Amino acid sequence: MAGEVLSVVGGERVAEAVRRTPSTNPARLSDVVGTVGSAGPDVFVRAAEAARSAQAAWAATPAPQRGQVISNVGRLMTLNKERLAALVTREIGKPLGEALGEVQEIIDTCDFFLGEGRRLYGQTVPSEMPDKQLFTFRRPVGTVAVITAGNFPVAVPSWYLVPALLCGNTVVWKPAEYSAVVSDAFYEIFAHSGVPAGVFNVVYADGQDTFSGLEQALAAGLINKVGFTGSSAVGTRIGELCGRHLQTPCLELGGKNPMVITEDAELDLAVEGALFSGFGTAGQRCTSLGTAIVHRSVYDEFLDRFGQATADAAMGDPTQDVLFGPLLDEKFAAGFEKSLGWIAAHHRVIGRTGRVTADNPRAGFVGDPAAGLFYHPTIVAGVRADDELFLNETFGPVVGVTPYSTLDEAIALGNKSGYGLSSSIYTTDPNKAFRFAQGISAGMVSVNNSTSGAEAHLPFGGNGKSGNGSRQSGVWVLDQFTRWQSMNWDYSGKLQKAQMDTETVEADLTFQLQ
Repeated sequence: MAGEVLSVVGGERVAEAVRRTPSTNPARLSDVVGTVGSAGPDVFVRAAEAARSAQAAWAATPAPQRGQVISNVGRLMTLNKERLAALVTREIGKPLGEALGEVQEIIDTCDFFLGEGRRLYGQTVPSEMPDKQLFTFRRPVGTVAVITAGNFPVAVPSWYLVPALLCGNTVVWKPAEYSAVVSDAFYEIFAHSGVPAGVFNVVYADGQDTFSGLEQALAAGLINKVGFTGSSAVGTRIGELCGRHLQTPCLELGGKNPMVITEDAELDLAVEGALFSGFGTAGQRCTSLGTAIVHRSVYDEFLDRFGQATADAAMGDPTQDVLFGPLLDEKFAAGFEKSLGWIAAHHRVIGRTGRVTADNPRAGFVGDPAAGLFYHPTIVAGVRADDELFLNETFGPVVGVTPYSTLDEAIALGNKSGYGLSSSIYTTDPNKAFRFAQGISAGMVSVNNSTSGAEAHLPFGGNGKSGNGSRQSGVWVLDQFTRWQSMNWDYSGKLQKAQMDTETVEADLTFQLQ
């Protein structure tokens, strides 16, 4: 067991806690990974104060030197990849292969942003007046609050923290309590990479205390930017709070991601994509497949193949070679069971539903199902556009399937839920691929690939109920953590007034070609 995990403010551990709760292994609930000391709102405010105090000195550090710190983070992540991945698997139940990929995502992010430390470019802009130059500069926003979920306990935080620190900001990070032990290991790697005390602070707290602390810190002018990854419901509240302080947060929220399978799709490939999209990480990704929208001519065949592939897939102990393991935590299990209640009489259920038990077994289960929070992968056919199961995120291993006749109908169905994070189309027709990309509201489109998957140099984010249009990853995230500053430098020795003292070049507007 890791012992007690405590918040870090200004480089010091905060001993006081409003409660202490165990963080358990969801694949083996008897395994207590560590104890979390949850802080109250005052600790969040103190962390914001510490970050504010450290920000000017960190911003004054040359950007290439800040890039060197990010390089150190990447090197230490590489050295500790297997250990950190094993901890991810133990604390949240993510299969080890996926956990290793998650840590690799941090390394890739560090590799990319190391170079950005020498490329925080502004521009030199021509002036409309003589003896005058115009410039633009990227400046750090200041102090950033980052609040993240635990389904990707280290990869997603790196999408915020690495560019925020590189750009000269200081950070208060609030990770999920149910992934606190791995979050603490993540923090320690940063702390040993040359990040000064106060530049990176961590607060472990529940949702209510976090919101209260954030509200107080914003009111005191201590926070200049908020980044949030989590549910659309909570994201709405954070967006409202930031709006009251004239701030635009970076919101990465839920998804009900469609996968369109056309009549010319390679069905075996589509089934493989649907299996990984729908049931990888037990369907607990914001990019997990919500509804497969299948052309009527291949609908029955797809259902047969998808059902068989799902029945054959290995699930269970995440330390073994399985497609997916347990749900993350008891609260997610309760929420998922509620969503299973959306299955209606007109639906055709393929496979079992609910928790895997001795009375509700799964053939070929790997390990002991009674030990953890394991749920059957379920396919629900005949889902209609007005069904709760069609419209709402489930955050668990269930995939809806619905037929369509025309591509325009499929696109309309894909947009119906109001989410707009990820999407996918399986087709061998380039025309269909481009028409789908043009019509779908999602921020991300895959062609002949799953709805899940991100690369460190590609923008990540959604629209509608999936987010406010902000983007993470790649150069695009720099606009979240920097502000553009313009400067004009007049060396003419006299006052030149824009638009008033500008000379115009006259044309002979009576001229006509003969």
